[in-house]
Amino acid sequence: MPIPFLNLAAQYRALRPELDRAVRRVFERGQFVLGPEVEAFEREMASTCGAAHAVGVASGTDALELSLRALGVGPGDEVLTSVYSFFATAGAIVAAGAIPVFVDIAPDTYCLDASLLPRHLTRKTRVIIPVHLYGHPCDMDAIMRFARAHRLKVIEDCAQAIGARYRGRPVGSFGDAAALSFYPTKNLGGAGDGGMVVANDARVAERIRLLRAHGSRTRYRHEVLGTNSRLDELQAAVLRVKLKQLSRWNAARRRAARLYTRLLRRAGMSASDLPAERAGCQHVYHLYCVRVPRRDQVAASLARAGIATQVCYPSTLADQPALRGVVPGGRRYPVASAAAKEILALPLYPELTDTQARSIANALARAVRHP
Repeated sequence: MPIPFLNLAAQYRALRPELDRAVRRVFERGQFVLGPEVEAFEREMASTCGAAHAVGVASGTDALELSLRALGVGPGDEVLTSVYSFFATAGAIVAAGAIPVFVDIAPDTYCLDASLLPRHLTRKTRVIIPVHLYGHPCDMDAIMRFARAHRLKVIEDCAQAIGARYRGRPVGSFGDAAALSFYPTKNLGGAGDGGMVVANDARVAERIRLLRAHGSRTRYRHEVLGTNSRLDELQAAVLRVKLKQLSRWNAARRRAARLYTRLLRRAGMSASDLPAERAGCQHVYHLYCVRVPRRDQVAASLARAGIATQVCYPSTLADQPALRGVVPGGRRYPVASAAAKEILALPLYPELTDTQARSIANALARAVRHP
């Protein structure tokens, strides 16, 4: 049987009665925007992330942009962030009027290498956006020390890491704000787009609430130029059902990842080519990424065996055509550039069976030997 990269249909079947009741409840109430489901979900997510406040918005991208705007970032400001991430991280910075300044990644976790931050600091630097890539936490101790020393704000990009922990604390609880994504493929995914900002500062949260509703607290009175970015009641209702499963799902992802690692090490793959989990970190494996030479040939071999894979990501953000002329050119990012040529994501989700994981590991080992 073919093994898909993701199986959201299986997730729905397991939760169908409760999901159907939640959707029906919203339709029967007849309130679809900023109602009791969103309010309840905001409280639940604030608790999950160890934050005092949470504000639902329309997407993870909006969560990043509105966080930047809430912290006063604008034209001419520079934002330090990882050169290896989904485009939304950089796109949100540009949308806020600021300039992304890219930092290379750590070779073991693929997260921003905090030791490189000093070489990118200028008098224009205002914010750091560490990306908890693939579900592994960044080195938040080092990042927060650097931020405090230079009076910088920190916005955590937690889009791929809901539920991950760093030294016992949930990611999203360290910075001035944190951006969450509920895109359907995420560890906590909705039935469409959705996002959230979590923060410990009430003023930041209130500013996000203002910005997400056209800058309005009172109907037809607009205090600032905001936008329309509100989490739907239907999405909140669906996500509240799924949130109750998040810990169990993340535990299942971790079990599957351990099995993959054990099987692939036994098959001869190097530890440096498999996902790492640093001491004090709890990885939630949004993606299980291996490094393989001749990556595209290996992926094609797995596809012939009925195993779907993805390349996340085939280039660095510095190589994106949309950012030419926007970010400083001529800089090299050797670690990220090398990773972009070799990274391959394997199927990993809570419903993945041990039998499927063994089939994938065996097929990968064969493909690496004979692509």
